[in-house]
Amino acid sequence: MVKLQALLLFAVVLLTANAIRAQAAPARTAASTSAPLAQPSVPHFRDVAAAVGLRTVPHTRLDRRAIIETMSGGGVAFLDCDNDGKLDIAVVNDSSIDRYLAGGDPMITLYHQDGAGKTLHFTDITKAAGLTTKGWANGIAVADYDNDGLPDIFVTGYGHNVLYHNLGGCKFEDVTAKAGVAGGGFSVGAAWADYDRDGFVDLFVSRYVDTDPRHLPTPNQAVYKGTLTQLPDAMHGETDLLYHNRGDGTFEEVAAKAGVENQEKAHGMGVLWGDFSGDGWPDLFVTNDGSLNFLFQNHGNGTFEETGLSAGVGAGDMGQIYGNMAGDAADLDHNGRLDLFVTRFAHQPASLYTNDGNETFHDAAYQAGIALPSTAPVKWGTNFADFDNSGWQDILIASGNFSSLLDKEPGEPPFGEPIELFLNRTNGAFKEVGDATGLNSGPLQSRRGTAVGDVNNDGKLDILVFNVGAPPSLFLNETRNDNHWITLRLVGTKSNRMAIGARVTVTTGSIKQMAEVRSGSSYLSSSDPRLHFGLGSARKMDRIEVAWPSGLTESFQNVAVDRFLTLREGTGSALPAKAPGTSHVNYAHRLDFAAN
Repeated sequence: MVKLQALLLFAVVLLTANAIRAQAAPARTAASTSAPLAQPSVPHFRDVAAAVGLRTVPHTRLDRRAIIETMSGGGVAFLDCDNDGKLDIAVVNDSSIDRYLAGGDPMITLYHQDGAGKTLHFTDITKAAGLTTKGWANGIAVADYDNDGLPDIFVTGYGHNVLYHNLGGCKFEDVTAKAGVAGGGFSVGAAWADYDRDGFVDLFVSRYVDTDPRHLPTPNQAVYKGTLTQLPDAMHGETDLLYHNRGDGTFEEVAAKAGVENQEKAHGMGVLWGDFSGDGWPDLFVTNDGSLNFLFQNHGNGTFEETGLSAGVGAGDMGQIYGNMAGDAADLDHNGRLDLFVTRFAHQPASLYTNDGNETFHDAAYQAGIALPSTAPVKWGTNFADFDNSGWQDILIASGNFSSLLDKEPGEPPFGEPIELFLNRTNGAFKEVGDATGLNSGPLQSRRGTAVGDVNNDGKLDILVFNVGAPPSLFLNETRNDNHWITLRLVGTKSNRMAIGARVTVTTGSIKQMAEVRSGSSYLSSSDPRLHFGLGSARKMDRIEVAWPSGLTESFQNVAVDRFLTLREGTGSALPAKAPGTSHVNYAHRLDFAAN
């Protein structure tokens, strides 16, 4: 009944929104956007995980039956745990019913990047780092919650969550109890943002269903296409959690007070913060499995209003209720507004929600050539990223069915599925090129979370992917072209130290690219917090403008390309980032720019 009412309401809202768009929204054609920075070229990747030391196998089983097994695990993260300028890698360890009931497993594995020069290598330092708390982990969100300049790690899990405080030198302490963020239930997604802009990042956690691993599926429970597996459809959900940072190392749970507690107890999945309305305050997007997605608009007074349905991002293009998995956001068409992409269950198309600028969106996935190619797979992790440095964002999707038992079912997507990469053709359309990029040249895996980052600091974005029952994949970007780039590390002073929520606009000629510093997106994962912009053939940036969460705006003129820069709030200067130890990157001795 609730879904029927939602669909009827959506029909009314859709008609109204379409009428508004017809009067107010500009036509979206190739001519309505600026000319492309460069023509896209097909990127090329190589999985180097085993060769560089990423070999830990998650503790799980492939013939998953219980809902906690089919939906658990998946989170990966890029972070620089010791501030040496090189990205390290964190991956959740997953678990199984038997192992969890026996005490669980260490919740994550931490790989420290310790190669010299051009040699890329990682060492498993989990035990030495103090990351020994046991449980059943799902996701990872990285942020500097106490503004001490070191990235901390939050891990969601079944039964309890964990907050690891970075002590320096990649040493961590479990401060969950002290901080008050243990949560409970089936915690899944997590993301950080300073929603009240007080200088300290806050934390939102989505939760999935109310389930007990001591009660496995029986013949009386739901059967999916002849295979005995638990289904979430008839299961009760749980409320979500919002932890407000008090600034003293502790948090207060305020979801109900803020209006984001999920009274409907929808089955929460992916979590994403972003200023979708462009008013300077971070809004919250939550994907829900089998329910409408939530878009919580930030009122700027500590409270939110849920507008997912009326904004056009709650359902499919015709009001369909889907099994939503995860999302990411980016300014696809260079108009200064964040667009949304959402992955879904099998036989359901992904959605590309284009931001119309009046707090409404429309689903352009069919027009963009994304809906049909993305329909069949069970889609999980996703990222917007400019993989060829053309100046245009591409779209990555990682897929895999939820149990190997389904491989015997006719017409069912296989457990191991190809990765899809949709190359931005610069005219509002995309072309799927996954096989041509080398992403599927090895054995197919059942994949979950994804993260992007420049792991070898060569100016190209690489891809980290969680594989069920196998070590992660690390796809090194080996694309060859003459396109330029810039990578920016932002440091807040009055704003939160990691500058989460800062909005950066880079101008080259008539093109303006915009991105926000973010912690938590894709499926339960965290990407490189540095902002990377492909610049095509541009040999300099005319202007970089930063809108800090504190309200300060700074700009920098005539900035050189192909380098890593650190922008520190309030100093009016851009300095070379700490050299990451790779000899093939050129660094200026000093770069100072007067801020306007």
